[in-house]
Amino acid sequence: MEKRRQIAFAGVSVAMVLLTAACGASKDDSSGQSSNVQPAGGAKNVGAGSTPGTAGASSGAAGGYEAGSDTGAAAGSGSTGNSGSAKKVTAKKDAKLGEIVTDAKGWTLYRFDEDTPKPAKSNCNDACATKWPPVPADAAAGTGIEKSALGSVTRSDGTKQLTLEGWPVYRYAGDTKAGDTKGHGVGGTWNALAPDGKPAGKKAGKEERLQLMVNSNAKLGKIIVDGKGRTVYRFNKDSAWPMKTGCLGACLDTWKPVKAVNTSKVAGLDATKVTSFTRPDGSKQAAFDCWLLYTFTGDTKPGDINGQGKAGQWFAVTDKGKKASATAQ
Repeated sequence: MEKRRQIAFAGVSVAMVLLTAACGASKDDSSGQSSNVQPAGGAKNVGAGSTPGTAGASSGAAGGYEAGSDTGAAAGSGSTGNSGSAKKVTAKKDAKLGEIVTDAKGWTLYRFDEDTPKPAKSNCNDACATKWPPVPADAAAGTGIEKSALGSVTRSDGTKQLTLEGWPVYRYAGDTKAGDTKGHGVGGTWNALAPDGKPAGKKAGKEERLQLMVNSNAKLGKIIVDGKGRTVYRFNKDSAWPMKTGCLGACLDTWKPVKAVNTSKVAGLDATKVTSFTRPDGSKQAAFDCWLLYTFTGDTKPGDINGQGKAGQWFAVTDKGKKASATAQ
């Protein structure tokens, strides 16, 4: 009897591991293990590197799409001239963005909203770090930059990256000459750096706005909404185990994937269940409890729930990740 119990328990354990792995392969690690912040300068063998990543994708079954794996290229290997050490970072006036941070040669430096400053942590690795080369941590403070604002963070590959007010610092491979700011606003998560570490051209505190939160709806109870208060939905034809999207092509004209979020910017729901998924076009979509999240173009203002029950397939998402029903009062 005891032996049968042990076998049964082992079977349950294996099943749980498999289920966790199926969703966990796409988990957003933006709130993962922290790295130690160190003073800038004095770091040896600094530079950007890379380890094999898992951000790629492959075609899924049943007309859907599920995340796969790929190997990222080495960081900082682009052929543009804005790579290598910054040597000295300075503040420069830009006609559109106001004060921005540049390197000694005038190349614009950037920050990533999915990183964290306290503790400092970079979430741009592998293929991402090819497009956004990390700035090595051997730079000094120049005009308009406080020496105390600079530091360094240890990346996943062991190299040291420059930080400004805790935020990891990058260049953009798409900038072709000094003064370019083509990386500003890319994906809604990349911005030119201001001298205080905030996104350039934005009002103080705007970047701290919550990206996912819970609202109480009179008909549906506690449901998840995005940073603008728009109701978030899940789709019956998607799959959580493994994560897979069934909303492709024309479906995306009506149902917009919620962009991957920083787990430090959610409230009212379990942040450990907030994950991300790589779509066929390479964009990152937010998920909760492994269900992909969308907004509905038919909702015209915060609080609308016009997408609830559409075609019997679309439902608002409760704070527990379940399909909302119209029974709550």
